[in-house]
Amino acid sequence: MKEIEIAEVRSLTESVKNKYGYDFSEYALSSFKRRVSRVLEVHKIDSVSSLSQRLQNDPEYFKFFLTEITVNVTEMFRDPSFWRILRDQLLPELLKVSPNLKIWHAGCSSGEEVYSMAIVLKELGILENTKIFATDIDHDIIKNAQNRFCKDKAFEINKKNYESYNNGNGGLENYFSKIAEGYELNANLISNVSYKEHNLVSGDVFSKFDLVLCRNVLIYFNQSLQNKVLTTLHKSLFKSGMLAIGSKESLIWCEDMSKFTTISSEEKVYKKIAE
Repeated sequence: MKEIEIAEVRSLTESVKNKYGYDFSEYALSSFKRRVSRVLEVHKIDSVSSLSQRLQNDPEYFKFFLTEITVNVTEMFRDPSFWRILRDQLLPELLKVSPNLKIWHAGCSSGEEVYSMAIVLKELGILENTKIFATDIDHDIIKNAQNRFCKDKAFEINKKNYESYNNGNGGLENYFSKIAEGYELNANLISNVSYKEHNLVSGDVFSKFDLVLCRNVLIYFNQSLQNKVLTTLHKSLFKSGMLAIGSKESLIWCEDMSKFTTISSEEKVYKKIAE
């Protein structure tokens, strides 16, 4: 397949924006092109213009396109060292300010990070005192998160991550019930979770939080969009609230970086210090 031209990308993103209101124009170009190429290959579409035409004429197909374009690769307890610092340092520090916490998972994907958070909170005995908000741009992927289902193969990966986080101890299966072809998370763990569609690119601040997790999302945006999203995340935090981003991401070039102090440079955790 020939290389996708920048002009083709611009035309595609403009048509999608005009038709559906989703703006991908400031996504990192190389990543966006790879994902468009995958759509063309998987769905056997011969050109970007043919893809654009199909999207214009088939709103149902756009749902498949959205799922392919947005990033939905995730695991429970991904980066176990982050979850240890969350348990041992971040949550105890936040609890000194307020016994009732509000947490936002921005770009929650299929919910594995939310499940992980619920288990950490349960083990600390503070799940009932915490409200969790989980948002994503993709309606279908949010429905997957609400289903609480984990396939057998993915569950084995999640178990290994949990054991690494938990100093070699097992027990993840205690939070799930075995069902056909996988496992189902116990419903009581996410009874305090509110799921909603939210677009980080165009969405407004909808509440204030003690902790915001936006991990492995910014890496897919260009610098301009990273700045815009960080402004939204900053405004969504209470004073002294904390922001966690992905291990391969950085705020160093963002305009609002001066409004944060670094809590952990290794785990990419920051505390809001100024409005």
